[in-house]
Amino acid sequence: MNTQSKPLHVVSDSVLENGRQRRKKMVSDYYDQAAPGRDKWIARNSYFHEEDCRFTRFIVPPGLKVLDLGCGTGNMLARLEPSEGVGLDISPKMIDVARRNYPEERHPNLTFQVADIEDPDMLESLDGPFDVILLSDTIGLLDDVEATLARLHHVSSNGTRIIIAYYSWLWTPVIALAELLGAKMRQIPLNRLGPEDVSALLELADFDVIKRDWRQLVPKRLFGLGPLINRSLATLPFIRRFCVRHYVVARSQRHAGLDNPSTTVVIPCRNERGNIAPAVARLPEFCDDLEILFVEGHSSDGTAEEIERVIARHPERDIKFLVQDGEGKGNAVHMAFEAARGDVLMILDADLTVPPEALPKFYNALTAGKGEFINGTRLVYPMEKRAMRPLNLIANFCFSIVFSWLLNQRFTDTLCGTKVLTKAHYLDIARNRAYFGDFDPFGDFDLIFGASKLNLKVIEIPIRYAERTYGSTQISRFRHGILLLRMVVFAFRKLKAF
Repeated sequence: MNTQSKPLHVVSDSVLENGRQRRKKMVSDYYDQAAPGRDKWIARNSYFHEEDCRFTRFIVPPGLKVLDLGCGTGNMLARLEPSEGVGLDISPKMIDVARRNYPEERHPNLTFQVADIEDPDMLESLDGPFDVILLSDTIGLLDDVEATLARLHHVSSNGTRIIIAYYSWLWTPVIALAELLGAKMRQIPLNRLGPEDVSALLELADFDVIKRDWRQLVPKRLFGLGPLINRSLATLPFIRRFCVRHYVVARSQRHAGLDNPSTTVVIPCRNERGNIAPAVARLPEFCDDLEILFVEGHSSDGTAEEIERVIARHPERDIKFLVQDGEGKGNAVHMAFEAARGDVLMILDADLTVPPEALPKFYNALTAGKGEFINGTRLVYPMEKRAMRPLNLIANFCFSIVFSWLLNQRFTDTLCGTKVLTKAHYLDIARNRAYFGDFDPFGDFDLIFGASKLNLKVIEIPIRYAERTYGSTQISRFRHGILLLRMVVFAFRKLKAF
């Protein structure tokens, strides 16, 4: 039968498939030829690759189950120190080099295999899900980026993070010149994708983009100038867009959400006797299993006695009471979160300036998978007249812009007391606390920075901020402002200039 007698769609599909196979063979042949000298090229441009690896290690903690799609000679996967690492590459000779570099007898946690990651059956055959799926430059070689990304749901869970690293097309002339001069390994034609294009393709494939980042304004040491510029200027707004490297972190929308989890509402309180009974009375029973946990901070107005009275008065509710073993809200929150039995953890400030009636919104956002770290914001709705001093309001607006840049996610109100996350994520934050240290007496930034380091999806919920009806504020505007300035410097050093 000749092609003219075949249905048009059959001829069209055959032509497309032939084109795909030619391109795949070109990619495989090219990297087979490049494989023997690949590690030499990496060593020749060691600063660029070291910085790329260092940043990837920053967003991928050790001890995770990692899938590296387009693993090359295996260097990146090995440096991530996974508990279990699987590297796939279309080039048999690249896989041969990876296996020689990291033999099974010395690296039993690493597995390298030849695979076409665009094969619909290949990903489904893997032993997923994985904690991290890495595509480092691989996206530039894919025939159908959207379809390939969509298949990653098969090896993803609600905790999986997709990390895509790629070069900036703005650097194309410089890269072409470097290849011409023999300073960089020659490359075959690649897909031209900026971070916005990558984000759009992820969203088309039902992935939720968490954050984007840009690194390496100068991909060479240049006698020490490169590291200095990259750690002081390269991450600044606008300037960062000219960096050679960009990263996108995403999660699966199809696996997001929780099924009716239990909840602990933590209420830190010090000299809040008049707010204890209203807090319990106004708190809705928004889930089937709700624990209320008061943490009392050595009050002088009878707050502890009032908590005991309220517990006795409401035997139908699961109310518990702790006396904190240290000082400050941060200590109280840490102590309560460790003791809490709920799957979901919430903070409700005892001054009730954030209405307890708003907490179901936070619970619904978390369980529906809209976010993994739910932060209240007081700066959207008009607030009551004396709820916040004008100077504090202006400072909060200014700092919201700075922290949104520092954290690569939108934060309009870092110091709103109501924050919600799962206990599993809190325990991950606690395990990684050594990176930031014990720096935050209020506890807000400990959670925010920890959530950012874990690449949790942040969602803010506007609340109507109310005036305090009992007691007096325990925050000083000047101490508060100095704390914010300290946190800006601290976050820049730990999240940008590390």
